[in-house]
Amino acid sequence: MIRTALTAVILLLGTIMYGSLVLLAEVIGVKKRPGSVFERAPVWWARWILRAAGVTVVRKGNDPLAPGSPRVFVANHVSWFDILAMYDVLPQYGFVAKSELENIPLFGSAARAVGVIYIDRDNLKAAFGAYDDASKKIQAGQSVAVYPEGTRGERYALRPFKKGPFVLAIAAGVPIVPVVIHGTIAVNPRGEFRASPGVVHIQLLDPIPTEGLTYDDREALADQTQARMAECLRDEFGVTPSIEPRRSPRSAPIGQEISA
Repeated sequence: MIRTALTAVILLLGTIMYGSLVLLAEVIGVKKRPGSVFERAPVWWARWILRAAGVTVVRKGNDPLAPGSPRVFVANHVSWFDILAMYDVLPQYGFVAKSELENIPLFGSAARAVGVIYIDRDNLKAAFGAYDDASKKIQAGQSVAVYPEGTRGERYALRPFKKGPFVLAIAAGVPIVPVVIHGTIAVNPRGEFRASPGVVHIQLLDPIPTEGLTYDDREALADQTQARMAECLRDEFGVTPSIEPRRSPRSAPIGQEISA
C-alpha cells in the first residue's frame, strides 16, 4: 500500500509539473524538435513514476531508428505501465490513444502537445481523421506507437489485432516495428489500483517493411506482425497460448477495423 500510495502521489505531482511545463512551452512558442521539452518531458514523467513504483525497464533488440526514418511501433497492451515503459526506452514518437484520455484535466492537453493522437473508436469519421493526423506526423519524420489490440488485456496472450495501424504504415510507406512488452501485469494488472516493484522487458523485433504493399495487404501484414510477436512471447517468456482464438469468424465492421 505504501508503494502504491507513493506512486499515486508521484503520478499526480509529475503530471502537474511536467504537464504544466509542456503547456507553457507551447504557449510561448517553443519549437517541437528533437531534444526539446516536448520530447524530454514525457521521458522525465515516465521515469519519475517508474522509479517511485520500483520498476526497472530492460530493453532488448537492435535500435530500429535511423535519423529521418520514422516507424510505426506496434505493441501488446496489458497495463497502463506499458506506456511508461515504452517512453523510458524509445526515442521521440506519438501515441495513438483512445479519446477518453483527452478528457483528463491537464493530462489530456499536455499529452496532445507532446504528440499523443486521440481516436474516437465509436466515430468512423473521427477515427479516419485521427489516422490522417498520425500519417502527417509520420511524413514530418515522427514515429508513431499503436496498441493494435485496442485496449488492455488481462493476459499476455495476444488478442485479435485491429487493422488501422497496418493501414497507416502501408499508406505512409514506413516499416512496422513489433514490440513485445512483458512484466507489467505483475507491476500493475488491469482492474487493480496498485503498483508493485518489478522488471519490465521491452523486446524490439526486426522491422517489417511495407514498401510495395497496398491496402489489400493490411490483413496479411497484421497477421505477420502478430505471428512474430506471439513467437517472441512463447520463446522468450514462455507464454502459451501466445494468441487467443478469435471469438467470431466474421470480419469486423470497417469502423472497428480501423480503430486503434
